[in-house]
Amino acid sequence: MDRRVTKIGVTVAKIYYEADCDLSVLQNRKIAVLGYGSQGHAHALNLHDNGFDVTVGLYSGSKSAEAARAAGLKVDTVARAAEQADLIMVLVPDEKQKDLYEREIRPALAPGKTLMFAHGFSIHYSQVVPPDFVDVGMVAPKAPGHRMREEFKAGRGVPSLFAIFQDATGRARETVLAYGAAIGSAKAGLLETTFKEETETDNFGEQAVLCGGISALIKAGFETLVEAGYQPELAYFECLNEMKLIVDLIAEGGLSRMRYSVSDTAEFGDYFVGPKIVDEHVKENMRKALKDIQDGTFARTWILENQAGRPFLNAQRRAEQEHFIEQVGRELRAKMSWNMPESRKSSSQPSAISGQSRADS
Repeated sequence: MDRRVTKIGVTVAKIYYEADCDLSVLQNRKIAVLGYGSQGHAHALNLHDNGFDVTVGLYSGSKSAEAARAAGLKVDTVARAAEQADLIMVLVPDEKQKDLYEREIRPALAPGKTLMFAHGFSIHYSQVVPPDFVDVGMVAPKAPGHRMREEFKAGRGVPSLFAIFQDATGRARETVLAYGAAIGSAKAGLLETTFKEETETDNFGEQAVLCGGISALIKAGFETLVEAGYQPELAYFECLNEMKLIVDLIAEGGLSRMRYSVSDTAEFGDYFVGPKIVDEHVKENMRKALKDIQDGTFARTWILENQAGRPFLNAQRRAEQEHFIEQVGRELRAKMSWNMPESRKSSSQPSAISGQSRADS
């Protein structure tokens, strides 16, 4: 893996762009995109719009088949799409990949083919063990599929991570880079990593910060204000609704951009109180969470959870929907049409595209 060393001794990934990718590598190669959810629809449509021969592989009776055909894509069963393809991109949820691989994909593999993923979980934790005669790579866009598609249609792209797990042909790297360019990510940059690094950092970011950390922080702030006697609507705005405004500023220009844009009072509170909330105790819990990811404890727990019928996940979903912050939020959002995308003004449920992360494979 190509790394660059900075002046302060920190190694950082090299970024590759369109000039580093040879799209001709994919010419005359048939591509199967397995799944038509959030990522699947974006990969398939971007590849199709760039002139590549792509087939969407879905199970018989999939509700996504009609949408894929209406978008001008070829649709077939997973087994037939995989058998006919030279490159197979697996874009079904992690927990479904092992069974799908054994039943539909593995029998279709042959020397010279390329097996690809958009997340390293199944390979890193040996849920999928590919034969040694195929190339195995990854291109992982760092954005939801609907945003990836929007950026592509606008003539831009979203950055992606890429990695090579197995190079049977000696051409895996050029194939994976070409695929990254074909879905539009080489316009924004392709960052090289490994399956291990991508999986562990992705899981940690979701658990400790992006999903688990933020949702727990939001609820704790909301509960603290409500328990102190403040109006729940104000608590919702302060601790949840305004989160997007802050995160947008951070995304635009880092923490410095956010701190420049807020009041001096807010900036002072950031420095003075923030470290008291997220203190060394919290960081130690983060280290424990990372260790559980690194040694496979989290993966085993998630795999067993699925094998048992998802009792914990289903119970938590029900409990979280009943949390007071969700009740207050539903009432407030119904009155906030000015702040709601057109596609969601008639419903409080996720849009068709954003909800496709759990859609048919």
